[in-house]
Amino acid sequence: MRAIMLMFDTLNRHMLPPYGGDWIHAPNFARLAEKTVVFDQAYVGSMPCMPARREIHTGRYNFLHRSWGPIEPFDDSMPELLKKNGVYSHLVTDHQHYWEDGGGTYHTRYSSYELIRGQEGDSWKGEVADPQIPEMIATKQLDPWTRQDWVNRKYIREEKDFPQAQTMEKGLEFIRTNHMEDQWFVQIETFDPHEPFYAPQKYRDLYPHQYEGKHFDWPPYGKVKETKEEIEHVRFEYAALLSMCDHYLGKVLDTMDELDLWKDTMLIVNTDHGYLLGEHDWWAKVIMPFYNEIAHMPLFIWDPRSGKCNERRNSLVQTIDLAPTLLEFFGLDIPVDMQGKVLKETIASDHRVREAALYGVHGAHVNVTDGRYVYMRAPVSKDNTPLYHYTLMPTHMRSRFSLKELQEISLQEPFSFTKGIQTLKIKAAGYSHFHSFGTLLFDVNEDPFQQHPIQDQNVETNMIGMLKQLMEANEAPLEQYVRLGL
Repeated sequence: MRAIMLMFDTLNRHMLPPYGGDWIHAPNFARLAEKTVVFDQAYVGSMPCMPARREIHTGRYNFLHRSWGPIEPFDDSMPELLKKNGVYSHLVTDHQHYWEDGGGTYHTRYSSYELIRGQEGDSWKGEVADPQIPEMIATKQLDPWTRQDWVNRKYIREEKDFPQAQTMEKGLEFIRTNHMEDQWFVQIETFDPHEPFYAPQKYRDLYPHQYEGKHFDWPPYGKVKETKEEIEHVRFEYAALLSMCDHYLGKVLDTMDELDLWKDTMLIVNTDHGYLLGEHDWWAKVIMPFYNEIAHMPLFIWDPRSGKCNERRNSLVQTIDLAPTLLEFFGLDIPVDMQGKVLKETIASDHRVREAALYGVHGAHVNVTDGRYVYMRAPVSKDNTPLYHYTLMPTHMRSRFSLKELQEISLQEPFSFTKGIQTLKIKAAGYSHFHSFGTLLFDVNEDPFQQHPIQDQNVETNMIGMLKQLMEANEAPLEQYVRLGL
């Protein structure tokens, strides 16, 4: 048995043809839907990048105990469990957060790995002189990440130079080299279509439009202040990068056809989250509540055992389900600390694995959905406290915890999933802006674009019950209930 996970970052479900995105040029995503089971109720768990990847490894929620950070010493890592049990695991990625402080223990869990440089503000090429940067919208000209991105772009001109193109080719190299072998898992993961939306011109030519404004392919994380023309332009820039993703998805499908891999190879095509391109008058993610443009994700799975394809599934599934699904596929036991569910029967017959799904970012709203209603529980106090990190790996995205942060630490009694080990308990910042959004309840059957929050005490009471039940199952720290007024 073999398995391929093709993972895109920031892949918007609602823009893909199988999910109704009728203006996007993505014929291979349509072809993918014919080859796989398409999940209509797939939701994120922990956000954003590395918290989502911790869930892919561990099969359990991250966001109630810690923000961005590495794999912990007590974590069960799916690719490492495969490696230890005779299944070769390989990672090919251009996701530059893997080689920063907050992601440094992920890629080493695989049997082998190949890292491609140059995405976003990756500290890749070194040039002392400032690069020539066009006048841009919404981005500080010499912000460190903007500056580095424009240094990197000098070395990314032809399509073959683009990190995504190299990532996909290296992933296909692994498949071709090993297609006659058994018992392997490869994760081919590109940072695209994450911002900045920099794509070769041939993909941009798919979306002709009149635009004579300033350079704009990197939206800010904040409220929309741009004009209608600027919003439309950056959406086309995202679409161009999405069409590039579609092209390389097609290469993976072609290779599976050519090598007859469909008979015994699982294929998972997934993402970590979506992205706001002006919807709800916001750009990007994290700053605002997790509207469905971000949280309701695309997911496609082919399982050769059932052979089901060109079918839809309505069961509620999450990122945490991927690890146990892959372990079961290779005949391995599921660790007791994994909360995700094996999706074998869901793929085969839409077997229901949960009543509700929990999701969020550390220190923000805690969200729950039953597939019809989405409930976003906000902090009740303006300072959004109390809030702590529970970790043995005190790092943020690009830095270690500061000396100030570490001056007031204590030891926390073990949670069941820390396997008898105490963790550090470190006070976290309050992220006070989340309080201002308030608690929100949506009926997404009647209001799929979440434009009109509802007031319904009976529904809210039911959703609170689901929220608390899932928090308790996750051993949420007591202060999370205080922070949320529960």
